[in-house]
Amino acid sequence: MNFSEILSRITGISVPVFGIQWNPPEAEIVVARRVLAFLEDRRVLYVPSEMEVPEHGVQSALRIREFLTSELGRLTGEGQLAQSLRAMRAACRKFLDTVGPEDGPIVRHAFDRGHYATWEFNQALGEMRGVFGIYVAILAATHGLDVEDGLARIIPGLDSEGRSVGHEVEK
Repeated sequence: MNFSEILSRITGISVPVFGIQWNPPEAEIVVARRVLAFLEDRRVLYVPSEMEVPEHGVQSALRIREFLTSELGRLTGEGQLAQSLRAMRAACRKFLDTVGPEDGPIVRHAFDRGHYATWEFNQALGEMRGVFGIYVAILAATHGLDVEDGLARIIPGLDSEGRSVGHEVEK
């Protein structure tokens, strides 16, 4: 830990008897739990795409990206948690870069059956969900955390009911 990190945690010094107040870094499990709780309430990550309102999806991706940036600022290291949050944040940026602004042509026409915008939006959404599914699984596994059923739908290798698929062992 470098000096500036140490200094940022000092909240006060008392005299004449020397004392120091200290803010210890949050445990990674606390951050991981907070991230999963936040993501469990983001429908854009797991509701069927035909139920997703494109404008709301863009707003939700923006909120997710901002939240992940905030949580990254609370971490002191470059461990697995920071890497996972950065990967999820990058997936949000890619989704937003692909679909464009709320009033852009892809978002505006994403409900028109047969319009290319529907395919573009759904593809970008699926790609973002795929990345999040991998990193939600990593967060849950590395920190021993449960994931609500809705969000668990995007974890690779699980069906819509949260049961393992594709890993049956032949007898």
